[in-house]
Amino acid sequence: MCAFSFTVFVSAFLLLPTAPVRILSLGGSEFAAGLFLGFLTYASAFSAPLTGALADRFGRKRVLVVCSLAITGFSVAYASTNSYQVPLLLVPLHGVFWSGLLAASAAHMTDMLPASRRTEGIGYWGLSTILAIAFAPGLGFWLLQHGWVFVCAASAALNLAMAAIAAFVVRSTPAADARHRPASLVEWRVVWTSISLFLYSFGYGGITSFVAIYAEANGVVPKSIYFTVLSITIAATRPISGPLADRIGARRVFIPCLVLIVIGLGLLAFSGTRPWLITSAILFGAGFGSAYPVYAVYVVQNMAADRRGAAFGGILAAFDTGIGTGSIATGWLIAHFGFQVAFSCSALLSLLSIPYFLYAERRWLLATTAPGSA
Repeated sequence: MCAFSFTVFVSAFLLLPTAPVRILSLGGSEFAAGLFLGFLTYASAFSAPLTGALADRFGRKRVLVVCSLAITGFSVAYASTNSYQVPLLLVPLHGVFWSGLLAASAAHMTDMLPASRRTEGIGYWGLSTILAIAFAPGLGFWLLQHGWVFVCAASAALNLAMAAIAAFVVRSTPAADARHRPASLVEWRVVWTSISLFLYSFGYGGITSFVAIYAEANGVVPKSIYFTVLSITIAATRPISGPLADRIGARRVFIPCLVLIVIGLGLLAFSGTRPWLITSAILFGAGFGSAYPVYAVYVVQNMAADRRGAAFGGILAAFDTGIGTGSIATGWLIAHFGFQVAFSCSALLSLLSIPYFLYAERRWLLATTAPGSA
């Protein structure tokens, strides 16, 4: 499953950095180029609660195979057109199948892992995506030097490999019994509780898009130092936080993670000099890198086994929407008020995630109503 996840993200990140370049080369504007990722992210976010529920209803294996084959078709379609409008029309549908891939694979991983080591396993599994994101963009730009068709062909081949892994490695799960299906496909309790993820992932969206520019504006070299320290910190802390959460409880680790995220963003707002950037990256990375797997495990512990796909769909919806919105809103705030105000707003939203989670946990997640009821 780590190999599957690695393949999923290499396939995606061959296209995501190179597609805007392709759109520009076909006469599209910078705004049109930015829409490719924007459409994919929001389509994935808004469809995830539904596609995750469909994975519960029709079986994880079936959804993984169908989504892998569908994305293969999108890769072929991207290679077959010389119009920049066509990829922009197709990519929202691509995002829908992408969300199904993520939700179904996360639910399957949760099914596989023993409850006593579930957080540890999810954390290790997530490291495969970090490795893929570090590796794939460079490969994508190297392939682009030989032609756009090579990028799409590589992505299509990887998606076929994903379909093969899903078909031969993932065990089948029975479709949900119609007599026991909840009234709602969407797991609304998770959607409302996961707004806490939206509040703290907002800051990550701003960091992803603008922290290198912030470093450059402050004369910090190399300007990618924040990402380097962030990646190292995540890789170093996940093997510690996962077993710790399994031993003392996911909730007891999640709250301190939120505190570290707030402090990290606050330091980023305070100063953009090299020592402050490094300190911020360490604290933010320790909190952000561990918060997602810890939260995900805590949520699925309170879900029925046949609703885990829907649960992960709700989690992905909040997380991806936060990242996309954070990137757009932070850019606007920087343009009008400067970096420090923008990152201060991110820190404030992250701070609000703590009381919101504590309220939502009691109001929805631990409610005694049946899963799926709103």
